[in-house]
Amino acid sequence: MRIALLSYEYPRETGFGGIGTYTWTQARALARLGHEVHVLAGSREGPALRRTEEGEVTVWRRGVEGLAARAGRGLGHAGLHWSRNRLENAAAMRAGLAELARRVDFDVVEMPECGAEGLLLGGPERRRRIVRLHSPAALIQGFYDVPRLDRWLCARLERRAARRAGGYSSCSAFLAEQGARVLGIESPVPVWPNGIDLESADAVERFDLRRELGLRSTRRIVLFAGRLERRKGAHLLPAIARRVLARDDVALVLVGDDLFGALGRELLPRFEADGVAGAVHALGRQPVERVRGALHQADVALVPSLWESCPYAVLEAMAAAAPIVAAAAGGVPELIGDGREGLLAPVGDVEALSGAVLRLLEDRSLAERLAAAARARAETELDSTRVAERAARFYAGVAAGGSVGPE
Repeated sequence: MRIALLSYEYPRETGFGGIGTYTWTQARALARLGHEVHVLAGSREGPALRRTEEGEVTVWRRGVEGLAARAGRGLGHAGLHWSRNRLENAAAMRAGLAELARRVDFDVVEMPECGAEGLLLGGPERRRRIVRLHSPAALIQGFYDVPRLDRWLCARLERRAARRAGGYSSCSAFLAEQGARVLGIESPVPVWPNGIDLESADAVERFDLRRELGLRSTRRIVLFAGRLERRKGAHLLPAIARRVLARDDVALVLVGDDLFGALGRELLPRFEADGVAGAVHALGRQPVERVRGALHQADVALVPSLWESCPYAVLEAMAAAAPIVAAAAGGVPELIGDGREGLLAPVGDVEALSGAVLRLLEDRSLAERLAAAARARAETELDSTRVAERAARFYAGVAAGGSVGPE
């Protein structure tokens, strides 16, 4: 099949978050299966359509121009930044896909709902379009400081874009139900998880994290890898650290973007007030190869999120065979069975999260058993090629004339 994946978020230029990681992983897996794969992504270098060949995947990037750019700036001046992003995405994708369609007759076009990439697409090709559910704004905006008008408008832009498709899929059963509700989708939403490229995940950067941090070789590491924001549970880290770092053989390592300044504004003062700041090491954003290398050295991978669909923080930890403690948020229990591939705690429950971390630090045989089971599940169920095979069967059905969702 000839497959187009539309996603503003795509490494390296505009790569951030799970959607970019999913698109990168899915594109390569589909190409390995023999499909012709094109990715249309965002650009920060203007509106001209640019082409690069990345292995067997052709990547096209396009920015926004003209009326859409002016309208976007207007929304930005009004503080409606989420809505601006959706409008500009939609305009760039419409123009870019129109250019690509003159060169390639795509069998299917897949895009995320979060980003509203399909908002301005029209015409009879609707039946070939698939919307993949990841994280609708209506479900996550409550975790951010977003003006009420921006919430209202952004949610409606995404809803309108999602309903202009011929098929839907979701990365978790949790999201299939919740996403369909907020997006007004009445068609069935089949579910398969996001995939993890195990070959890439195993090609980690080899380095000694403890030595780099000046820690003795026996020091235990609890690793938080994710954005330092409320939705990811970053605000819970000081309370967890106060309980876990009471042991002098444990360090807390934080790896990830600090987009909203939470580290200096909130987290560090609380670490310092509790007298544990010396055992906390904030590394900031790191290349994915180093994040994977750190996961391989972690005694516990901590994922205390308040909301997740199918998080790559968990998938990467499973691939690295890192012992996992996670909040049972959203689709996380569909990846991790409590006591099977990791330990789960109620969302926001600091005592339960801390207790689970301490349990794995104290019971190494349990930690090793859970980590091995997580890696085994990643190999048998979550490998990106296996996941792409399931997706390709669905794509083929849509291309052959699958059902169309409501307008």
